[in-house]
Amino acid sequence: MTTFFRTTCLAAILSVTALSAQAQTALRLAHAAPDTDLQQTLATFFKEQLEERSGGEITVTIFPQGQLGNDAAMVDGTRSGIIDVVMTGLNNLTGLVPDAGAFELPFIFPTRADAYAALDGEVGQQIATQFEAHGLKMLGYPENGYRNMTNNRGPIVEPADVAGLQMRVNNSKALGDMFQLLGATPQQIPVAELYTALETGVVDAQDHPIGIVQSFKFDEVQEYLSLTQHAYSALALGMNLNKFNGLTEYQQKMITEVAAEAVAMQRDLSQEREEEMLTDLEGKGMKINRDVNAKAFQEAVRPVWDSFVQENGDAVVKAITGE
Repeated sequence: MTTFFRTTCLAAILSVTALSAQAQTALRLAHAAPDTDLQQTLATFFKEQLEERSGGEITVTIFPQGQLGNDAAMVDGTRSGIIDVVMTGLNNLTGLVPDAGAFELPFIFPTRADAYAALDGEVGQQIATQFEAHGLKMLGYPENGYRNMTNNRGPIVEPADVAGLQMRVNNSKALGDMFQLLGATPQQIPVAELYTALETGVVDAQDHPIGIVQSFKFDEVQEYLSLTQHAYSALALGMNLNKFNGLTEYQQKMITEVAAEAVAMQRDLSQEREEEMLTDLEGKGMKINRDVNAKAFQEAVRPVWDSFVQENGDAVVKAITGE
């Protein structure tokens, strides 16, 4: 074999290898939930479908349970490009886009269908577009579910039953305002630290959707679960905007389609498994209270809406409620 021929062959091999490496897109997806949670189910679906449909051209590595940091760190990491895709509570993004805080208002969504219509419709997409100014491409709004209260004191039936509780809250201003209005003492604690905070008595109550109560095993440190359903909690599936824009049109289409399918699948499972989750929690000794005066709660927390409108205007609230 001549030197010229060997050199030509080597150049061709290197060229093909370089093109192959360039063509492959490796994505890092991070979330804070345990690998038993439906967030991991969604992440696994997203990974498997993208890898299969792209023929391995796109690969996804999943980092669950806050392996790449808490929610704030993961959001920052995704905006900077250290992480490619993040799944987190929408509340963790309202500091960037205050309008998104309307989705966190107590009792703004009477049913899941109302929530899906708003999130997937014009108002949800307008808010999704606002995230692009902050380096994020919103791929969809998975479901965390309706938030319910747990505590170690007793069932919560009336608004007065919340008074005096040391209530862990997330960084949602609406929820913090709500618990303060009801007479609790709200304390912001990252979800990764919440089990220990409940176990050691730093707080004696918290609110989360049923799936989170189960996957984080809060039944081990909380005796009562009251189905207050005081707020619908959406997740956000966001991608680094530069990473998304750097993909081919075909890859972008594939990612957005798979993301939409993953969100729909996860929402369906969330609804289907809710009663099963409640049965599991009850079997583990949690006392579940379904007797909640929802009307009294709605009336008691209405000032939270007024506060939001004062600060952000009423356009988004009216778009959601149709008023």
